[in-house]
Amino acid sequence: MTEDDDRALDWLEAELQDTLDEDIEIEFSEPMLSREIRKIYLREHPEMLGREVYFRNLLRLQAELIKVQDWVQHTGAKVCILMEGRDSAGKGGVIKRITQRLNPRVARVVALPAPSRREQSQWYFQRYVPHLPAGGEIVMFDRSWYNRAGVERVMGFASDDQVEQFFQDVPEFERMLVRSGVILLKYWFSITDQEQQLRFLMRIHDPMKQWKLSPMDLESRRRWEQYTKAKEEMFARTNIPEAPWYIVEGNDKKRERLNCIEHILSKIPYEEVPTEKVTLPERVYNPDYERQVLPDELYVPKVY
Repeated sequence: MTEDDDRALDWLEAELQDTLDEDIEIEFSEPMLSREIRKIYLREHPEMLGREVYFRNLLRLQAELIKVQDWVQHTGAKVCILMEGRDSAGKGGVIKRITQRLNPRVARVVALPAPSRREQSQWYFQRYVPHLPAGGEIVMFDRSWYNRAGVERVMGFASDDQVEQFFQDVPEFERMLVRSGVILLKYWFSITDQEQQLRFLMRIHDPMKQWKLSPMDLESRRRWEQYTKAKEEMFARTNIPEAPWYIVEGNDKKRERLNCIEHILSKIPYEEVPTEKVTLPERVYNPDYERQVLPDELYVPKVY
């Protein structure tokens, strides 16, 4: 083994350590809770998946997602994934782990704000259409057109006639997407009443997560049963063979993430794409070049 090979292995080991550090940082979600609430949460989750099993499988699945990304680019496939569920159900955490190692030019996340007055006057699906995937793209909707069947309906932002029109239109809209070649996957992240209660308490008592609690979130907690009825009708009327719903149990966040990614991989007919071996070109050296000394004020202070 040459000196260059030894140096490359040292760099690789350092990179792997950095990767692990990054994973640990992302997973550092232990809330700044009072001791009492922490005890309650741990008592309610005695069988959470261990970190070692979780990290090992997460890295394996993320390696497969890179193969999916390569296949999507190579074949021009169009992948659209809808992420729906109650507030605090873990949608954002799943999306973060899916996209963590992917190219943001290939895999992008769409999280639309409340519609403007102009958008409210448009055909309901119009604001979503520009964000649908083109060939060679993976698009994940962090909440989607199913807002009309959920929050808009429960909170009174849509009339009964608008909701009924949505239920009549959405199956054909999704069939059109599938006929056009879009791989459409619809996921509902499910947590129990008690679990949402605990997660809301965690956010209230964790200063690093309080921003996640909006007045709408708090109101959704009060209307749990209304959301349940709306969800049940949504499944009954929009679970079509061309685009079925898939429910991901989310009380254990680690299992939720792994199970969802595993399922996505099973639903995309990807194959490993042969790639050319990458070789690093020789650096060009100019003996007449002298690197300029930059002024100190251009540098960020070395606080650490």
